[in-house]
Amino acid sequence: MAKKDPTDLSVEEKLKTLYQLQTTLSAIDEKKALRGELPLEVQDLEDEIAGLNTRMDKIRGDIADFQQAITQKRGEIEDAKNSVERYKSQLNDVKNNREYDTLSKEIEFQELEIELCNKKIREANVKVEERSHDLEQAEELVKDRQIALEEKKSELDEIMDETRAEEEKLKEKAKELELKIEERLLTSYKRIRKNARNGLGIVYVQRDACGGCFNKIPPQRQLDIKMHKKIIVCEYCGRIMIDPELAGVKLDKPLTDEKPKRKRAIRRKKDEDAPAED
Repeated sequence: MAKKDPTDLSVEEKLKTLYQLQTTLSAIDEKKALRGELPLEVQDLEDEIAGLNTRMDKIRGDIADFQQAITQKRGEIEDAKNSVERYKSQLNDVKNNREYDTLSKEIEFQELEIELCNKKIREANVKVEERSHDLEQAEELVKDRQIALEEKKSELDEIMDETRAEEEKLKEKAKELELKIEERLLTSYKRIRKNARNGLGIVYVQRDACGGCFNKIPPQRQLDIKMHKKIIVCEYCGRIMIDPELAGVKLDKPLTDEKPKRKRAIRRKKDEDAPAED
């Protein structure tokens, strides 16, 4: 038997199918709710660990730069020392005061360069020590977060294993139901459901009010909903409306008030007990 074209369905059939889809998607939401905040917590921990790893890479890069600078300054110190030794040896061969003053200034300059390089080395060593301490703290934090991540993942996997099979069945059922609904109506329903806080895109009338926003629905509007002649949406929240009977929902009937009858009975009893007049 050929499948019925979604556009050929009556309004009543469309509403019933749409409500079945709503029920199925709500059941999927309940399964997801069992996971609570775990997926978000897992994602947050993964993001934090990724950030810490990036930070550690930056710290390692800083340490490498400082160590390279230290090596460079030590090389400059060796060059300066060699220059000092060379200039000192040349002092023995000077022929006039001008040459002597020139060599003396060069020696003094190279000695100042050595002092400056030693200062830079000390500063770089302090930076290396500080960054190494930062690296140790980051590594410890990563270990702690990694342990927490494994625990959260294990807990999430356990819940997923319990609900995966049933959730997959619900998803397959939802896909089958979506194929029975015309594309324009399905798109509209998904948009409404996405914007709804409780995830309900189609609701039934409850106590003369919309089951989504709980605003009162006029009697004529309720009659139109019961007639199933067209798709009707709530004028306040935009949700699609469906008659409770069509949705298969049984609403409790309000209890009748017996107080007036009791009052009349009491008054009649008083009349009977009153003394007769002569």
